[in-house]
Order: sequence, then structure tokens, then C-alpha cells
Amino acid sequence: MKGVVLAGGTGSRLYPLTKITNKHLLPVYDRPMIYYPIQMLVDSGISEILVVTGGRNSGDFLRLLGNGKDFGAHLNYTYQEGEGGIAEALGLAEHFAHGDRICVILGDNLIEGSIRDAVEDFRRQPAGAKILLKEVPDAERFGVAEIRGDRIAGIEEKPERPKSHYAVTGIYLYDASVFEKIHTLVPSRRGELEITDVNNAYIREGAMSFAYLEGWWTDAGTFDSLLRAANLVAETRRQEQETPAVAVRHA
Repeated sequence: MKGVVLAGGTGSRLYPLTKITNKHLLPVYDRPMIYYPIQMLVDSGISEILVVTGGRNSGDFLRLLGNGKDFGAHLNYTYQEGEGGIAEALGLAEHFAHGDRICVILGDNLIEGSIRDAVEDFRRQPAGAKILLKEVPDAERFGVAEIRGDRIAGIEEKPERPKSHYAVTGIYLYDASVFEKIHTLVPSRRGELEITDVNNAYIREGAMSFAYLEGWWTDAGTFDSLLRAANLVAETRRQEQETPAVAVRHA
């Protein structure tokens, strides 16, 4: 399986911080934002990774990340012109994927735990897609999953009246048919190709599974969520430092 980190866009909601740099290069506590999704993929066992960048500062990603050896990964890069949406950015990964399954992470997503179990479960899934959900108090900010029993009936993008409190996190697992679905999309009212339309296409086929994400999760695309992300990372680091090492007693 290969990994894709989507780190394009203009980051207009974080202006003027993004006037001279890409949003995903901003610091979140002690590391650049882009470090977190890359490390998430590496920790799940995925080392072949494509970074989709955009804007005027795309060369800074290469200067910062290089070939990925510091992460134990092999990084590739491609460029998204303009703001055509998440699905358009993902479409640029078609040649990189080369028929393999992919794990896609939005570049401003941070989590406390690991996605390794979800990745391993998807490896065993015959085909289709898998998304990770998280219960949130402000579901109207996100794509929201309507859950019926053990399946997802549909996903609504930023609904005024959410049908559940479960947000679709920016972590997606797809088989190779994702690119066929992207090719059939038409732009939304925002003029973008929407990843929600891709996910609903899998749902209509009965090929979408899901799991609940454990631990905290946040995006970092607004001033409030960027601050929240930094505070969550700082608190997690502090707890890790305060947790005493467990001695192993050998016979």
C-alpha cells in the first residue's frame, strides 16, 4: 500500500500566516504541520509516500523534507495548480499509485493514536474503501456520516442539521477504482471536485467500510483548530515524558 499526503491549497483561513508560506509548513507545537501525517503513515507501515503540494512555496517542502530518509520513508512530490478540491488533488496520484491501494491523509490532520489497525484491516478487505470517523461536538464543520447499523448510508458535507455527531476525518483508504470515480466527478457549487462525492460513490456500491478513530483528532486549518492542535500535542508530549518507563524483569 502507498500513502498520499494532500498539502496544497492557499490556506486562506489562516491568512496572514499563509501570506508567505504554505499552511502545512506552519508549526504545530514543536514540528512543522506536514511532519504529522507523514509520521502517521510511516507508523502504520507505509513508507512509499506522495506529497501533493501547491501554491508559491512548493519548493519549500523539498527543502524541508528532502527524500524522506529522516522519516524512514521514500517521498515523491507532485504539484496541484489552483484550488480544484481534495478529489482533484488526489487524482494527481493516479500514476504514483499504479494500481496499488492507497492511504490518503489531509495534510492538516493530527491524531493522538495510530491508524495501523485500520490499515491492516483494509489490506484484508477484498475491495472498496474505508474511512475513519470521530465523534465531535461541531459536526456541521465537516463531512458527516449517516450510520445505519453497521454501515454508512451516506455522507453530507457541512450540513446545517447533521444526522449524526460522527465527522469523516481526513483519513481515507481506497482501492484502485478511486481514480475511475474521480474521472466521473463534476465540480460542486464551490467549483471543486469533492472527496465526499467519491466516498458516496463507494457507499452506493456497498463497498465502504468504516472504523472509529481512538484518541483525540483535530484538523489545523483555522486559527482556533491550529491552537487546539498545538495544545493537544503539547499535552500529549508532557504525558509521555511523565510516564515512567516499565522495567522488564527477565528470569
